[in-house]
Amino acid sequence: MSEIRRKGKAAKEASYALNTATTEEKNEALRLIADQLLEEQEHLLEENKKDIEEGHANGIEAAVLDRILLTPDRIEAMAEGVRLLIDLKDPIGETLEEIEKENGLHIVRKRVPIGVVAMIYEARPNVTIDAASLALKTGNAVVLRGSSSAKYSNLALWHVIQRGLEKSALPVDSVQLIEDTSREIAKELFTLNDYLDVLIPRGGAKLIQTVIRESTVPVIETGAGNCHLYIDESADSQMAIDLVVNAKTHRPSVCNAIETVIIDQNWLQQHGEKLIDSLREKDVQLVGDETIHQFDPSIAEVEQDDWSSEFLDLKLRMKNVQNFQQALDHIRQYSTKHSDGIVTQSDEHAEQFLNSVDAAAVYVNASTRFTDGFEFGYGAEIGISTQKLHARGPMGLEALTSSKFVIRGTGQIR
Repeated sequence: MSEIRRKGKAAKEASYALNTATTEEKNEALRLIADQLLEEQEHLLEENKKDIEEGHANGIEAAVLDRILLTPDRIEAMAEGVRLLIDLKDPIGETLEEIEKENGLHIVRKRVPIGVVAMIYEARPNVTIDAASLALKTGNAVVLRGSSSAKYSNLALWHVIQRGLEKSALPVDSVQLIEDTSREIAKELFTLNDYLDVLIPRGGAKLIQTVIRESTVPVIETGAGNCHLYIDESADSQMAIDLVVNAKTHRPSVCNAIETVIIDQNWLQQHGEKLIDSLREKDVQLVGDETIHQFDPSIAEVEQDDWSSEFLDLKLRMKNVQNFQQALDHIRQYSTKHSDGIVTQSDEHAEQFLNSVDAAAVYVNASTRFTDGFEFGYGAEIGISTQKLHARGPMGLEALTSSKFVIRGTGQIR
Protein backbone atom coordinates (compact mmCIF):
# COMPACT_ATOMS: atom_id res chain seq x y z
CA MET A 1 0.00 0.00 0.00
CA SER A 2 1.37 3.42 -0.97
CA GLU A 3 2.06 6.05 1.68
CA ILE A 4 -0.82 8.20 0.54
CA ARG A 5 -3.30 5.32 0.67
CA ARG A 6 -1.96 4.29 4.08
CA LYS A 7 -2.46 7.80 5.42
CA GLY A 8 -5.87 8.05 3.80
CA LYS A 9 -6.92 4.79 5.44
CA ALA A 10 -5.59 5.94 8.81
CA ALA A 11 -7.58 9.16 8.53
CA LYS A 12 -10.72 7.18 7.64
CA GLU A 13 -10.29 4.99 10.70
CA ALA A 14 -9.75 8.06 12.88
CA SER A 15 -12.93 9.65 11.52
CA TYR A 16 -15.00 6.84 13.06
CA ALA A 17 -13.67 7.70 16.51
CA LEU A 18 -14.17 11.42 15.89
CA ASN A 19 -17.85 10.75 15.18
CA THR A 20 -18.40 10.07 18.86
CA ALA A 21 -15.95 12.60 20.31
CA THR A 22 -17.56 15.03 22.76
CA THR A 23 -17.38 18.80 22.44
CA GLU A 24 -15.24 18.87 25.58
CA GLU A 25 -12.75 16.41 24.11
CA LYS A 26 -12.49 18.35 20.86
CA ASN A 27 -12.08 21.67 22.65
CA GLU A 28 -9.36 20.26 24.90
CA ALA A 29 -7.46 19.01 21.85
CA LEU A 30 -7.68 22.48 20.30
CA ARG A 31 -6.43 24.10 23.49
CA LEU A 32 -3.45 21.73 23.58
CA ILE A 33 -2.61 22.49 19.94
CA ALA A 34 -2.80 26.26 20.56
CA ASP A 35 -0.50 25.93 23.57
CA GLN A 36 1.90 23.75 21.58
CA LEU A 37 2.09 26.36 18.82
CA LEU A 38 3.39 28.96 21.25
CA GLU A 39 5.62 26.50 23.05
CA GLU A 40 7.38 25.56 19.80
CA GLN A 41 7.41 29.04 18.29
CA GLU A 42 11.20 29.26 17.98
CA HIS A 43 11.42 25.92 16.21
CA LEU A 44 8.63 26.93 13.84
CA LEU A 45 10.46 30.15 12.97
CA GLU A 46 13.67 28.22 12.32
CA GLU A 47 11.95 25.78 9.97
CA ASN A 48 10.09 28.59 8.23
CA LYS A 49 13.40 30.36 7.67
CA LYS A 50 14.53 27.36 5.59
CA ASP A 51 11.51 27.77 3.31
CA ILE A 52 12.14 31.50 2.94
CA GLU A 53 15.82 30.97 2.14
CA GLU A 54 15.01 28.30 -0.45
CA GLY A 55 12.35 30.59 -1.88
CA HIS A 56 14.85 33.40 -2.37
CA ALA A 57 17.31 30.97 -3.96
CA ASN A 58 14.61 29.67 -6.32
CA GLY A 59 13.50 33.16 -7.33
CA ILE A 60 10.03 32.96 -5.76
CA GLU A 61 8.36 36.36 -6.02
CA ALA A 62 7.96 38.56 -2.97
CA ALA A 63 4.17 38.25 -2.81
CA VAL A 64 4.41 34.46 -2.49
CA LEU A 65 7.21 34.68 0.07
CA ASP A 66 4.98 36.95 2.17
CA ARG A 67 2.32 34.22 2.21
CA ILE A 68 4.90 31.65 3.32
CA LEU A 69 6.49 33.85 5.99
CA LEU A 70 5.84 33.09 9.66
CA THR A 71 6.48 35.72 12.32
CA PRO A 72 5.85 35.70 16.09
CA ASP A 73 2.73 37.80 15.47
CA ARG A 74 1.45 35.41 12.80
CA ILE A 75 2.04 32.38 15.02
CA GLU A 76 0.22 34.13 17.86
CA ALA A 77 -2.65 34.90 15.45
CA MET A 78 -2.78 31.22 14.44
CA ALA A 79 -2.99 30.17 18.10
CA GLU A 80 -5.66 32.81 18.73
CA GLY A 81 -7.66 31.50 15.78
CA VAL A 82 -7.58 28.01 17.28
CA ARG A 83 -8.64 29.34 20.68
CA LEU A 84 -11.51 31.25 19.12
CA LEU A 85 -12.88 27.97 17.77
CA ILE A 86 -13.05 26.64 21.33
CA ASP A 87 -15.51 29.39 22.23
CA LEU A 88 -17.70 28.83 19.17
CA LYS A 89 -20.72 26.57 19.34
CA ASP A 90 -20.10 22.99 18.24
CA PRO A 91 -22.45 22.47 15.27
CA ILE A 92 -22.32 18.67 15.42
CA GLY A 93 -25.58 17.15 16.64
CA GLU A 94 -27.59 20.30 15.98
CA THR A 95 -31.20 19.61 15.01
CA LEU A 96 -31.93 21.18 11.62
CA GLU A 97 -35.47 19.87 11.18
CA GLU A 98 -37.93 17.80 13.17
CA ILE A 99 -41.06 16.07 11.85
CA GLU A 100 -43.76 14.09 13.66
CA LYS A 101 -45.69 11.93 11.20
CA GLU A 102 -49.31 10.88 11.71
CA ASN A 103 -48.21 7.26 11.83
CA GLY A 104 -46.01 7.99 14.82
CA LEU A 105 -42.64 8.18 13.03
CA HIS A 106 -40.32 10.74 14.55
CA ILE A 107 -37.94 12.19 11.94
CA VAL A 108 -35.03 14.43 12.82
CA ARG A 109 -32.46 15.88 10.44
CA LYS A 110 -29.27 16.62 12.34
CA ARG A 111 -25.87 18.03 11.56
CA VAL A 112 -23.00 15.51 11.31
CA PRO A 113 -19.32 15.53 10.26
CA ILE A 114 -18.47 15.11 6.57
CA GLY A 115 -15.94 12.38 7.44
CA VAL A 116 -12.50 12.85 5.88
CA VAL A 117 -11.63 16.22 4.36
CA ALA A 118 -8.56 16.58 2.13
CA MET A 119 -6.83 19.91 1.55
CA ILE A 120 -4.33 20.65 -1.22
CA TYR A 121 -2.86 24.12 -0.90
CA GLU A 122 -0.02 26.37 -2.01
CA ALA A 123 2.31 28.47 0.17
CA ARG A 124 0.34 29.64 3.27
CA PRO A 125 1.54 27.33 6.08
CA ASN A 126 -1.20 28.80 8.27
CA VAL A 127 -3.65 26.64 6.28
CA THR A 128 -2.11 23.60 7.99
CA ILE A 129 -3.37 24.87 11.35
CA ASP A 130 -6.61 26.38 10.08
CA ALA A 131 -7.70 23.23 8.26
CA ALA A 132 -6.72 20.89 11.09
CA SER A 133 -8.43 22.92 13.81
CA LEU A 134 -11.67 23.42 11.87
CA ALA A 135 -11.76 19.73 10.97
CA LEU A 136 -11.21 18.62 14.56
CA LYS A 137 -13.87 20.97 15.96
CA THR A 138 -16.40 19.48 13.52
CA GLY A 139 -15.38 15.87 14.13
CA ASN A 140 -13.68 15.41 10.77
CA ALA A 141 -10.34 13.79 10.02
CA VAL A 142 -8.20 15.73 7.57
CA VAL A 143 -5.51 14.85 5.02
CA LEU A 144 -3.22 17.79 4.21
CA ARG A 145 -0.98 18.24 1.21
CA GLY A 146 0.93 21.53 1.05
CA SER A 147 3.36 22.80 -1.56
CA SER A 148 7.11 22.35 -1.80
CA SER A 149 7.57 26.08 -1.17
CA ALA A 150 6.45 25.64 2.46
CA LYS A 151 7.49 22.03 3.11
CA TYR A 152 9.61 22.67 6.21
CA SER A 153 6.98 24.91 7.79
CA ASN A 154 4.11 22.51 7.07
CA LEU A 155 6.00 19.54 8.48
CA ALA A 156 6.90 21.44 11.65
CA LEU A 157 3.29 22.57 12.12
CA TRP A 158 2.01 19.03 11.59
CA HIS A 159 4.36 17.79 14.30
CA VAL A 160 2.97 20.50 16.60
CA ILE A 161 -0.54 19.20 15.91
CA GLN A 162 0.52 15.61 16.53
CA ARG A 163 2.13 16.46 19.84
CA GLY A 164 -1.02 18.28 20.90
CA LEU A 165 -3.21 15.34 19.87
CA GLU A 166 -0.98 12.89 21.75
CA LYS A 167 -1.96 14.64 24.97
CA SER A 168 -5.68 14.61 24.07
CA ALA A 169 -8.46 12.03 23.83
CA LEU A 170 -8.62 12.33 20.03
CA PRO A 171 -6.75 9.96 17.68
CA VAL A 172 -3.32 11.20 16.56
CA ASP A 173 -4.20 9.92 13.07
CA SER A 174 -7.00 12.50 12.86
CA VAL A 175 -4.61 14.84 11.03
CA GLN A 176 -2.41 13.47 8.25
CA LEU A 177 0.21 15.30 6.19
CA ILE A 178 1.31 14.08 2.77
CA GLU A 179 4.99 15.02 2.75
CA ASP A 180 5.62 14.16 -0.91
CA THR A 181 4.77 17.30 -2.90
CA SER A 182 5.18 15.77 -6.36
CA ARG A 183 2.50 16.05 -9.02
CA GLU A 184 2.20 12.25 -9.18
CA ILE A 185 1.22 12.07 -5.52
CA ALA A 186 -1.22 14.94 -6.00
CA LYS A 187 -2.93 13.04 -8.83
CA GLU A 188 -3.24 9.99 -6.59
CA LEU A 189 -4.86 12.17 -3.92
CA PHE A 190 -7.41 13.38 -6.48
CA THR A 191 -8.71 9.81 -6.90
CA LEU A 192 -8.60 8.55 -3.32
CA ASN A 193 -12.36 8.01 -3.22
CA ASP A 194 -12.11 5.01 -0.90
CA TYR A 195 -10.97 7.23 1.95
CA LEU A 196 -11.78 10.87 1.15
CA ASP A 197 -15.22 12.43 1.29
CA VAL A 198 -14.35 15.86 -0.08
CA LEU A 199 -11.30 17.65 -1.52
CA ILE A 200 -10.71 21.38 -1.09
CA PRO A 201 -8.03 23.14 -3.19
CA ARG A 202 -6.66 26.45 -1.94
CA GLY A 203 -4.24 28.40 -4.06
CA GLY A 204 -3.90 29.93 -7.50
CA ALA A 205 -6.30 29.56 -10.39
CA LYS A 206 -4.10 26.93 -12.08
CA LEU A 207 -4.16 24.62 -9.04
CA ILE A 208 -7.89 25.02 -8.53
CA GLN A 209 -8.74 24.32 -12.17
CA THR A 210 -6.44 21.28 -12.20
CA VAL A 211 -8.21 19.82 -9.16
CA ILE A 212 -11.66 20.49 -10.61
CA ARG A 213 -10.67 18.89 -13.92
CA GLU A 214 -8.85 15.82 -12.62
CA SER A 215 -10.42 14.93 -9.27
CA THR A 216 -12.89 12.07 -8.89
CA VAL A 217 -13.31 13.02 -5.22
CA PRO A 218 -16.07 15.66 -4.76
CA VAL A 219 -14.52 19.15 -4.77
CA ILE A 220 -15.45 22.36 -2.97
CA GLU A 221 -14.13 25.10 -5.22
CA THR A 222 -12.25 27.96 -3.62
CA GLY A 223 -11.71 30.52 -6.31
CA ALA A 224 -9.08 33.05 -7.23
CA GLY A 225 -9.74 36.62 -6.19
CA ASN A 226 -10.01 39.05 -9.10
CA CYS A 227 -11.82 41.51 -6.83
CA HIS A 228 -13.26 44.90 -7.81
CA LEU A 229 -14.13 48.14 -6.04
CA TYR A 230 -16.40 50.53 -7.93
CA ILE A 231 -16.35 54.25 -7.08
CA ASP A 232 -19.80 55.59 -7.90
CA GLU A 233 -20.35 59.21 -8.98
CA SER A 234 -21.82 60.04 -5.55
CA ALA A 235 -18.99 58.45 -3.53
CA ASP A 236 -17.45 60.48 -0.72
CA SER A 237 -13.97 61.30 -2.00
CA GLN A 238 -11.95 60.58 1.15
CA MET A 239 -13.90 57.41 1.95
CA ALA A 240 -13.34 56.11 -1.57
CA ILE A 241 -9.61 56.83 -1.46
CA ASP A 242 -9.20 55.24 1.97
CA LEU A 243 -11.10 52.12 0.89
CA VAL A 244 -9.16 51.67 -2.35
CA VAL A 245 -5.81 52.14 -0.61
CA ASN A 246 -6.73 49.67 2.15
CA ALA A 247 -8.25 47.08 -0.17
CA LYS A 248 -5.12 47.11 -2.37
CA THR A 249 -2.21 47.73 0.02
CA HIS A 250 -3.17 46.32 3.43
CA ARG A 251 -1.97 42.90 2.31
CA PRO A 252 -1.75 42.74 -1.49
CA SER A 253 -0.75 39.06 -1.64
CA VAL A 254 -4.11 37.71 -0.43
CA CYS A 255 -7.19 36.76 -2.43
CA ASN A 256 -9.49 39.45 -0.98
CA ALA A 257 -7.26 42.34 -2.09
CA ILE A 258 -8.70 44.26 -5.04
CA GLU A 259 -7.08 43.98 -8.47
CA THR A 260 -9.26 46.56 -10.28
CA VAL A 261 -10.75 49.88 -9.21
CA ILE A 262 -13.62 51.01 -11.45
CA ILE A 263 -14.17 54.78 -11.43
CA ASP A 264 -17.13 56.85 -12.56
CA GLN A 265 -16.09 59.43 -15.17
CA ASN A 266 -17.33 62.45 -13.20
CA TRP A 267 -15.69 61.26 -9.95
CA LEU A 268 -12.44 60.67 -11.83
CA GLN A 269 -12.35 64.24 -13.15
CA GLN A 270 -12.93 65.69 -9.69
CA HIS A 271 -10.90 63.38 -7.44
CA GLY A 272 -8.82 61.08 -9.65
CA GLU A 273 -5.55 62.94 -9.17
CA LYS A 274 -5.77 62.63 -5.38
CA LEU A 275 -6.58 58.91 -5.62
CA ILE A 276 -3.60 58.31 -7.92
CA ASP A 277 -1.26 60.26 -5.63
CA SER A 278 -2.48 58.29 -2.58
CA LEU A 279 -1.83 54.96 -4.30
CA ARG A 280 1.60 56.02 -5.52
CA GLU A 281 2.52 57.03 -1.97
CA LYS A 282 2.05 53.32 -1.17
CA ASP A 283 4.25 52.29 -4.13
CA VAL A 284 1.33 50.87 -6.12
CA GLN A 285 2.07 50.33 -9.82
CA LEU A 286 -0.92 51.56 -11.82
CA VAL A 287 -2.19 50.51 -15.24
CA GLY A 288 -5.43 51.58 -16.84
CA ASP A 289 -7.68 51.83 -19.87
CA GLU A 290 -7.27 54.45 -22.59
CA THR A 291 -9.24 57.10 -20.69
CA ILE A 292 -7.14 56.61 -17.56
CA HIS A 293 -3.98 56.86 -19.67
CA GLN A 294 -5.23 60.14 -21.18
CA PHE A 295 -6.09 61.46 -17.71
CA ASP A 296 -2.56 60.63 -16.50
CA PRO A 297 -0.13 59.72 -19.32
CA SER A 298 2.33 58.26 -16.81
CA ILE A 299 -0.15 55.40 -16.22
CA ALA A 300 0.52 52.67 -18.80
CA GLU A 301 -2.40 51.07 -20.62
CA VAL A 302 -3.50 47.57 -19.60
CA GLU A 303 -1.53 44.99 -21.55
CA GLN A 304 -3.44 42.89 -24.10
CA ASP A 305 -6.75 44.02 -22.62
CA ASP A 306 -5.99 41.92 -19.53
CA TRP A 307 -8.72 42.59 -16.95
CA SER A 308 -8.88 39.07 -15.52
CA SER A 309 -5.48 38.20 -14.01
CA GLU A 310 -4.80 38.17 -10.28
CA PHE A 311 -1.72 40.27 -9.44
CA LEU A 312 -1.39 39.46 -5.71
CA ASP A 313 1.09 42.32 -5.55
CA LEU A 314 1.26 46.13 -5.37
CA LYS A 315 -0.22 46.52 -8.83
CA LEU A 316 -3.69 47.81 -9.63
CA ARG A 317 -5.81 48.23 -12.76
CA MET A 318 -7.94 51.38 -13.16
CA LYS A 319 -11.08 51.28 -15.29
CA ASN A 320 -13.12 54.34 -16.27
CA VAL A 321 -16.88 53.99 -16.84
CA GLN A 322 -19.51 56.45 -18.01
CA ASN A 323 -22.28 55.15 -15.79
CA PHE A 324 -23.38 52.64 -13.16
CA GLN A 325 -24.49 50.00 -15.69
CA GLN A 326 -21.08 49.93 -17.36
CA ALA A 327 -19.53 49.16 -13.97
CA LEU A 328 -21.93 46.25 -13.44
CA ASP A 329 -21.22 44.95 -16.92
CA HIS A 330 -17.45 45.01 -16.34
CA ILE A 331 -17.73 43.18 -13.02
CA ARG A 332 -20.10 40.62 -14.53
CA GLN A 333 -17.58 39.88 -17.29
CA TYR A 334 -14.38 39.69 -15.25
CA SER A 335 -15.22 38.94 -11.61
CA THR A 336 -14.17 35.58 -10.18
CA LYS A 337 -17.21 35.82 -7.87
CA HIS A 338 -15.06 36.27 -4.78
CA SER A 339 -15.49 39.80 -3.36
CA ASP A 340 -16.69 42.96 -5.11
CA GLY A 341 -17.70 46.31 -3.65
CA ILE A 342 -19.18 49.74 -4.32
CA VAL A 343 -18.45 53.11 -2.73
CA THR A 344 -21.57 55.25 -2.98
CA GLN A 345 -23.90 57.64 -1.20
CA SER A 346 -26.83 56.46 -3.32
CA ASP A 347 -29.11 53.98 -1.56
CA GLU A 348 -30.62 53.04 -4.92
CA HIS A 349 -27.23 52.17 -6.43
CA ALA A 350 -26.17 50.35 -3.27
CA GLU A 351 -29.22 48.07 -3.35
CA GLN A 352 -28.98 47.51 -7.08
CA PHE A 353 -25.29 46.61 -6.73
CA LEU A 354 -25.99 44.16 -3.89
CA ASN A 355 -28.74 42.46 -5.89
CA SER A 356 -26.97 42.43 -9.26
CA VAL A 357 -23.39 41.42 -8.49
CA ASP A 358 -22.91 37.65 -8.34
CA ALA A 359 -20.13 37.18 -5.78
CA ALA A 360 -19.65 35.29 -2.54
CA ALA A 361 -19.22 38.61 -0.70
CA VAL A 362 -20.63 41.95 -1.86
CA TYR A 363 -19.72 45.20 -0.10
CA VAL A 364 -21.15 48.70 0.24
CA ASN A 365 -18.73 51.32 1.60
CA ALA A 366 -16.31 48.82 3.15
CA SER A 367 -12.99 47.24 2.20
CA THR A 368 -13.01 43.81 0.56
CA ARG A 369 -10.24 42.84 3.00
CA PHE A 370 -12.96 41.74 5.44
CA THR A 371 -13.78 38.59 3.44
CA ASP A 372 -12.13 36.37 5.99
CA GLY A 373 -13.32 33.68 8.39
CA PHE A 374 -11.75 35.37 11.41
CA GLU A 375 -13.30 38.75 10.56
CA PHE A 376 -16.72 37.15 10.06
CA GLY A 377 -16.51 35.53 13.51
CA TYR A 378 -15.90 31.99 12.27
CA GLY A 379 -12.43 31.67 13.78
CA ALA A 380 -10.05 30.09 11.31
CA GLU A 381 -11.34 29.39 7.80
CA ILE A 382 -10.65 26.46 5.53
CA GLY A 383 -11.04 28.58 2.42
CA ILE A 384 -13.36 30.99 0.62
CA SER A 385 -15.80 29.17 -1.61
CA THR A 386 -16.81 30.82 -4.87
CA GLN A 387 -19.21 28.06 -5.85
CA LYS A 388 -22.92 27.93 -5.03
CA LEU A 389 -23.51 24.37 -3.83
CA HIS A 390 -23.03 23.36 -0.18
CA ALA A 391 -20.92 26.33 0.92
CA ARG A 392 -20.20 29.86 -0.30
CA GLY A 393 -17.89 32.55 1.02
CA PRO A 394 -15.59 32.07 4.04
CA MET A 395 -15.97 28.44 5.12
CA GLY A 396 -16.08 28.01 8.86
CA LEU A 397 -17.47 25.23 11.00
CA GLU A 398 -20.87 24.70 9.38
CA ALA A 399 -19.28 24.37 5.92
CA LEU A 400 -17.47 21.24 7.16
CA THR A 401 -20.66 19.46 8.13
CA SER A 402 -23.29 17.41 6.37
CA SER A 403 -26.62 16.15 7.66
CA LYS A 404 -28.42 12.89 8.11
CA PHE A 405 -31.97 11.85 8.94
CA VAL A 406 -32.58 9.97 12.16
CA ILE A 407 -35.92 8.16 12.20
CA ARG A 408 -37.41 6.54 15.30
CA GLY A 409 -40.46 4.33 15.19
CA THR A 410 -42.46 1.80 17.15
CA GLY A 411 -42.71 -0.92 14.51
CA GLN A 412 -44.27 1.03 11.62
CA ILE A 413 -44.33 -0.66 8.20
CA ARG A 414 -45.20 0.67 4.78
